Amino acid sequence: MNIFEKDSAFIAGTYARFPVELVSGKGSLVKDRNGKEYIDLSTGIAVNTFGIADSQWINAVTEQLTKIQHASNLYYTEPCVTLAELLCQRTGLKKVFFGNSGAEANECAIKVARKYAAEKKGKDYNVIITLKNSFHGRTITTLAATGQDVFHNDFLPLTEGFVYCEAGNIAQLESLVSSNKVCAIMFELVQGEGGVLPLSQEFVDAIFEIAEKNDILTICDEVQTGNGRTGALYGFMKYGVLPDIVSTAKGLGNGLPLGATMLGEKVKDVLTPSSHGSTFGGNPVACAGAISVINRIDEDLLKEVNKKSEFIVDSLEDAQGIKSVSGMGLMLGIETEKDAGEVIKYCMDNGVLVIKAKNKVRLLPALNIPFELLEKAVEVIKKGCAL
Repeated sequence: MNIFEKDSAFIAGTYARFPVELVSGKGSLVKDRNGKEYIDLSTGIAVNTFGIADSQWINAVTEQLTKIQHASNLYYTEPCVTLAELLCQRTGLKKVFFGNSGAEANECAIKVARKYAAEKKGKDYNVIITLKNSFHGRTITTLAATGQDVFHNDFLPLTEGFVYCEAGNIAQLESLVSSNKVCAIMFELVQGEGGVLPLSQEFVDAIFEIAEKNDILTICDEVQTGNGRTGALYGFMKYGVLPDIVSTAKGLGNGLPLGATMLGEKVKDVLTPSSHGSTFGGNPVACAGAISVINRIDEDLLKEVNKKSEFIVDSLEDAQGIKSVSGMGLMLGIETEKDAGEVIKYCMDNGVLVIKAKNKVRLLPALNIPFELLEKAVEVIKKGCAL
């Protein structure tokens, strides 16, 4: 059997994979089993922050592997503490809980919000408002937080305590707050799986004003938007707000499983011994790699991300066969006149890897992708949309 047949025989059928076996790469170039080279504009769905086989990350991970690859959280390890300190210093948040994925980071955020409200207001204050069209993970609880019925239908009953607001509908948000015992409002600043749709500044400001007025926590899901993806270290910085809880993952780990739940002043001491935990959370190897990632996301890199974003948008938004371009930084969605799947196939056939978000072509290139590769890839995308 070849790899496609073995995959079908032995791996659960949860992924509609593209017919490509990736075997190696460097930076924003990746090769398949047949030696064909692709420009990668997907980065493992916003994971490979600095592309494939990044030497600085490899050095940091390898050095830690020669010391200790894992220790339980019953003991201290330096990379875990150093990364937490770095994240707090760079964000203004106060403490960090480490897990292994975005879903785990969001689960922790939900637990913190409910524990905080239970202790301060009473256990019946357990409702969390999330947004329609959102995506927060695939566990039973984070599916419940996800505001899309298509993800719910096969797994009912889901965890109770979530109500959904239309993104941008301030009046509905106020109504949900007044009619429920709410502990938190949870949101993505750019709805990634929902179609790469940024929230408006007006709506974000309203979330924080309503939360402040009603003593409700704010939870910002930065699993995909975080770690430089939007052109700021974290997306909330572009909106001039500071959430009570911020979850992140994906690009933080740069290829190793790592999630983080960052806790603000109000909730920094909510978690106490045995109230939460993770066997692999804060793994020293993953954290050593993440330190390398965060230390390199500086103002110069972020300016470059924004410059590349402007180039992509300016090149595509009025191009033939393209209806619109949405998103922020290097997290962009292209609404095409033809089916997005056709465009993705054309790009793949012509050496460019892009993915999908609802009916859009989604771009998530490495933050440091060279301009010459980006220009070449954009030309392929334009041709694929125009045919």
